[in-house]
Amino acid sequence: MPRSDPDPALHPAQQREHSILAKVDAYRTIMGGGAFFSHTTAALLWGLPLPPLADEDLHVAVPHPARAPEGRGLRGHQLHSRGVSIVSSESGVRLTDPATTWTLLGSTLRHPYDLIAVGDAVVSPIRVAGPHGRIVREAFASLADVSRVVEAVTKRRGIVAVREALPRVRSGVRSRPESWTRLTLVDAGLPEPELNHDVYDAAGFVACVDLAYPDRRVGVEYEGDQHRTDAAQWQRDTERYERLAVAGWRMVRVTRDMLFQRPAHVARLVADAMGR
Repeated sequence: MPRSDPDPALHPAQQREHSILAKVDAYRTIMGGGAFFSHTTAALLWGLPLPPLADEDLHVAVPHPARAPEGRGLRGHQLHSRGVSIVSSESGVRLTDPATTWTLLGSTLRHPYDLIAVGDAVVSPIRVAGPHGRIVREAFASLADVSRVVEAVTKRRGIVAVREALPRVRSGVRSRPESWTRLTLVDAGLPEPELNHDVYDAAGFVACVDLAYPDRRVGVEYEGDQHRTDAAQWQRDTERYERLAVAGWRMVRVTRDMLFQRPAHVARLVADAMGR
């Protein structure tokens, strides 16, 4: 199992991301005509789930053979056109499309789980809660589309990591911690759980379980801070878990500390629940 890195405090990371986005707004006004945002900067602009970033540098690329941009706070890149698709956002920002952006992150994301989590986000639609989940936004790209982009790249820094991550990317994942939880369980030797499994009882729909082993009636869910600090959310969670228990489901609730600091403990809890 890959080593888990501590998950840094959330609020400083959010502040750094906001600072990067502000720098994007400033830099776009002086960008050269052929330049575009790439790597983690493009990922932030697409809203893809990154781990806390170590700096506020902007990643700016140009097509080969143009010279990579230089400057304080910039990371310049020169990219060959093969396997690179550049688009313009609604606000006119030029950047790599989501599939291309993912292939570039193999050189910048240290942990394989984080690379897979971004891949999950690229191929997963966003859904609202409820039976089968009404789609709010379609996936940025299909798994087949992403595979074609990866195949088109013959040589690029980090592409080996991307090729290794691709078979583990799944559609239907809703968050970075959910991806990490799934991968933690599989790498501990447990079966791969189903994603977003709808549970019903005699009265109808009970809940959509993030990660599920339906044959054992075991569910696994990650609980962020909002589940603890939001009183209304806490009440909904309590009622939901009571209904799941009545329906015969055993739920393992995973916190940030458990997932990023004690992943083996998470796997043991799930294994114990499945063994009962």
